[in-house]
Amino acid sequence: MNRVCSIFSQLLRIFPRLEFESFVKEHKAERHARGFTCWGQFVAMLFCQLARAQSLREICQGLQASEGKLLHLGLSDAPRKSTLAYVNEHRPWQVYESAFHALWKRCESEAKVRPGHKFRFKNPLVSLDSSTIGLCIEMYDWALFQRAKGAVKLHLVLDHDGYLPQFAVITDGKKHDITIGRTLQFQAGTIVVFDKGYADYVWWRDLGERGVYFVSRLREDANYTVDREREIPKQHRKRILSDQDITLSGSPRLGKEGLPGLRRIEVWDEETQRVFVFVTNHLKLAASTIDRIYRERWQIETFFKSLKQLLKIKTFVGTSENAVRTQMWTALIAMLLLRWLKLKARYGWSLSNLVALLRQQLFVYRDLEKWLDDPFKAPPQLAALEAQLALGLV
Repeated sequence: MNRVCSIFSQLLRIFPRLEFESFVKEHKAERHARGFTCWGQFVAMLFCQLARAQSLREICQGLQASEGKLLHLGLSDAPRKSTLAYVNEHRPWQVYESAFHALWKRCESEAKVRPGHKFRFKNPLVSLDSSTIGLCIEMYDWALFQRAKGAVKLHLVLDHDGYLPQFAVITDGKKHDITIGRTLQFQAGTIVVFDKGYADYVWWRDLGERGVYFVSRLREDANYTVDREREIPKQHRKRILSDQDITLSGSPRLGKEGLPGLRRIEVWDEETQRVFVFVTNHLKLAASTIDRIYRERWQIETFFKSLKQLLKIKTFVGTSENAVRTQMWTALIAMLLLRWLKLKARYGWSLSNLVALLRQQLFVYRDLEKWLDDPFKAPPQLAALEAQLALGLV
């Protein structure tokens, strides 16, 4: 006898109902609500992401087609299109932001007991970056970005232990990266990797004073003085061109003393035939390690690419700001969930393959953990049935 519920229901069990209801009460999301709950909205929008539904009609009809399997998801019936459109527009998106951070805490506790990032040092390693999602200004007039364009921007911190999204902020497209960067708090000893969009010398000094290390690229117009030339190991001289201790200057807010205690590292990349100039306040790691750390920043670019290609985040099922933010937060929850499942599985999933097969298996009654470890093995009852049929044919 099959004693498990559908895979979709097992995924939803990762979100405790009492905890979710506490977020609903905290943000007063069901004030004056009639019938359709925030949990129902969450199930519908998570289904939108995992099933890659393209419209409100597809979400509602997809759930309606599985009507006999909705009770174990916490739904009495599938929502109507007008109902889902209304709650997406009016119910606060902060409920799903809270659900994302709660899921992150559970994923983090499991990620800590697994192998961390691929470097020898024990410092936490995170990447910081943002990605802009373009919107049609005629439909999303609240998201004015440029003269004839609309956009929202997703600012993200990616933890390289498991490549799980650690922190996210959704803003309008005009919000500058460094504005969000200044608000972030990192644990002492953390190494933060970011690009030239976060070039703020005063912020860099504040990071150093809090015991946080950073690795970035130095702007071409940066003013600095060389304090010391470091020796480059012979085996790395083909790629590492120079390693210097420098003092940055040129910013009135730094004062006459400038910003000392930094390293400037020139790297020749054979593949692109370009010279890259890195800057860091970590004075002990080898220059080759600093080079590898910055190249590891590509993982956050891969995250944004996967988010846009595998989930529904480039087009939206609602046009209001609240509906867009709700859909983006449920997309982030889905991506965190997928990364966590990939991390737990013994099978060597690629993220695209996991999303594709999970989409086909959402309402199949199979043990999720066993399916993750061996997705192509038949369930016990099906294997027994096939054995009986084979005997009957002999």
